[in-house]
Amino acid sequence: MYKRKIEEDLDCGIRVALKIFGGKWKLCIIDAINRGIVRPAEIHKNIQGSTLRVIEMQLAELYFFGVIDRHAEDIYPRKTEYRLTEFGKGLLPLLSEIDRWGQEHADFVKERQEILEENTIR
Repeated sequence: MYKRKIEEDLDCGIRVALKIFGGKWKLCIIDAINRGIVRPAEIHKNIQGSTLRVIEMQLAELYFFGVIDRHAEDIYPRKTEYRLTEFGKGLLPLLSEIDRWGQEHADFVKERQEILEENTIR
């Protein structure tokens, strides 16, 4: 079993939260599942810039922590679908607030991103 060299501080609420949904696509995955996109390939197609491998890894982490449930039918090809658990549904108000904040500040962030790209392409 893997043992971290530096112990994680899981007494900090922010670190606990980031342990669950801190990952490049985890919040997008939770949002997609909440909107009814439940199959890994569909989730991947819905998240621009993602790779199927990373989506599958993050689905596995969300499953491990009880955010989502997995249902796989014993047919070929295997049909796997994900659903939010009650624990996972508890993240939805937070996700909604993050989305609201992002929409409110989207123009500013886009403007800053353009400046950043212009200055790093030299």
